[in-house]
Amino acid sequence: MKPGARGQGPGASFLIFILAVSAHAAIFPEQIGPYRKSVPKTIGIPDQPLYDEYGLEATEAADYAAPDKKSFSAVGWRLHDSTGALALFQFRRPSGAVPADFAPLAVKTSDGIIFAFGNYVFQFTGAYPDPASLTPFYQQLAKVENSPLPGLASILPKEDLVSNSERYILGPVSLQRFEPSIPPSVAAFHMGAEAQLGKYLTPKGLLTLILFSYPTPSIARQQAAEFQKLPAAMVKRTGPLVVASIGPPDADAAERILGKINYQASVTVNEKPPVNEIKGFAWMILNMFILAGIILAICVMGGIGFAGYRILSRKMWHKEDPGAMITLDLEQTTRGKE
Repeated sequence: MKPGARGQGPGASFLIFILAVSAHAAIFPEQIGPYRKSVPKTIGIPDQPLYDEYGLEATEAADYAAPDKKSFSAVGWRLHDSTGALALFQFRRPSGAVPADFAPLAVKTSDGIIFAFGNYVFQFTGAYPDPASLTPFYQQLAKVENSPLPGLASILPKEDLVSNSERYILGPVSLQRFEPSIPPSVAAFHMGAEAQLGKYLTPKGLLTLILFSYPTPSIARQQAAEFQKLPAAMVKRTGPLVVASIGPPDADAAERILGKINYQASVTVNEKPPVNEIKGFAWMILNMFILAGIILAICVMGGIGFAGYRILSRKMWHKEDPGAMITLDLEQTTRGKE
């Protein structure tokens, strides 16, 4: 047996087959509104390591046609979570795309639209359906993960930011693709780092800015020292964030952009609403009167019940009154002696 041939038997072949089938699992239904689905198509993965880092789980491509001859082509990718979908969405949108009012993450291209829904990314080309008609389609999607998106993309300054230049960095592969001047060991993804990259127009050329987020400020402080060791690196730490530009063409412009990024922590404390003391005292007095009234009513009802029992016991059952008062009639005795 040749070295490295171990594990290439029927079991390994079956595992590879299962992985290939799961990667091309069905995403699209037989019908979307008036459009009916044709035979599904397989699609290639242009950068398998990058897609694997994004958490790709399934892909599918299909053509749809309606009775009125309208048709569109659809491609879908299911990722492990919504963060991976954000990264793939940013990677796939072309430079000339414009924002679209189709979904929270959506851009219109020259021939269609690219949008994200939860942990799914879709690309429609042709006479695609309107967003309202896609609600039943969204409801039948499997393994939907719709957690909130990371806020790094919103921290990047918008002024002079090149449209569609943002790239979300999830690990060493995407870092190598989009900012190879930063070693993965400096980024320290094993400590839970993620990053948002963007490109900026400056008078002296295109500037690449990358914003790393770490779990704690202490980790960020530690890694900021590592970033500063890189040649021609401009680095700033703010809270758990580290902002860096490696070899910027315009140091002044880089300094101005870095100065716009500042971390502000927001703390949410669950507090009881303020109590109106006068109103509370009034309620206390009212409750005391109510309690006194209840006690008085119980006493009156008890007295009436007891009196009724005594009367009934004498008249109906002819019982002697054990509590009757004994009188001596002394006045009549005195008169008789006289």
